[in-house]
Amino acid sequence: MKFYHKIAKVFQPLTYRRSWRRLRRGLHPIPLAPLLARIDQERLRKLRAELGSPPSTAPASWRHYAKYLELEKYLRLNIRRVQDLNLHLTSPKDILDLGCGGGFFLFVAQAQGHRGLGLDTGGIPVFDELVKLLGVERGIYRIEAEEALPDFGRKFDLITAFSTAFHGGKDNSWRWGPNEWEFLIADLERHLNPGGQIFFGLNPAYAGEYYTPEILEVFLRRGAAVERENVLFPPKAVIPSGA
Repeated sequence: MKFYHKIAKVFQPLTYRRSWRRLRRGLHPIPLAPLLARIDQERLRKLRAELGSPPSTAPASWRHYAKYLELEKYLRLNIRRVQDLNLHLTSPKDILDLGCGGGFFLFVAQAQGHRGLGLDTGGIPVFDELVKLLGVERGIYRIEAEEALPDFGRKFDLITAFSTAFHGGKDNSWRWGPNEWEFLIADLERHLNPGGQIFFGLNPAYAGEYYTPEILEVFLRRGAAVERENVLFPPKAVIPSGA
């Protein structure tokens, strides 16, 4: 079976969900203005002046990351992410966000009453300053293939990863395969509370696709609901006491 036929077969029963999510966002909005009111605007203006136009001697990636100083744009994106994960309608959760960047997702989630920890490599001035501006807790760590994550001293109800690059980008020859993804998912499950879930929002890193057929098989075998870039794993089983 060709890959695009396989993808179509997976997506067919799920296509209505995008329309339903758009409707649900309208029914349960998260206003932008109260989020902006939480941010020190004078400090933001200084960051834009200092980091918005990196010097020519700075790494090229710093110019790319300067776009994240457009807070309104990225807050709106992450409002949608929070809504689509129903976090504005649920009781407080402990969230681990892999590749948290500037911390936008956790900032919006925290405004809805959740507790968050971001994880990223550090060393990118825009992100380093934004997580401080937004009041997001962040741990510095580089995710490597088949290497277990550290002990965080607590477990989580939700683990997320949006548009990450730890598995390789479209221009990287070392992109992760099914074994590396299998290891990561199993390792993340160790950090979940009973009933906790894992969500990936992927970049098209595999020749324009979000995953290879073999990686898709890993996701499906573990019971994930897959909709293009969105991969949501079922809740971690609750083990009965005494079992």
